[in-house]
Amino acid sequence: MSLLHSFVPQLSRSSGASAPTTPAVPTVKPVYEVKQTDDAYGLTVFLPGVSKENLEITAEDGQFRLFARRAWKQPESWTSVYRESSDAAYELVLTHDNLIDPDKVVAELKDGVLRVSLPKHEALKPRKITVN
Repeated sequence: MSLLHSFVPQLSRSSGASAPTTPAVPTVKPVYEVKQTDDAYGLTVFLPGVSKENLEITAEDGQFRLFARRAWKQPESWTSVYRESSDAAYELVLTHDNLIDPDKVVAELKDGVLRVSLPKHEALKPRKITVN
């Protein structure tokens, strides 16, 4: 199955679980990319200003789900004259036809960039066949 057809973005979450967002903050899809090797898919998600504490990731039932929140905190000694930065909520849901092994998913958030390794199930990996 091609990568284009393997990871399909969803418009919204189907479960009733609550995302770590506030009602006044609109939820948007973050900028992301998916790559693949023989052993895994690699997901890179750009989440500027998001901390690990405000990030929730799940991988189950053929879906990869990400919810994140960025809260703008102005230092008490500052008075805003002009500001474009604001609170933000991100949501990304990808379906993957159970191509990944959810027990082996590894994620790292550094400098506003989330990198997730989504290892393929062993049965999906290419095999070298020995000819006798």
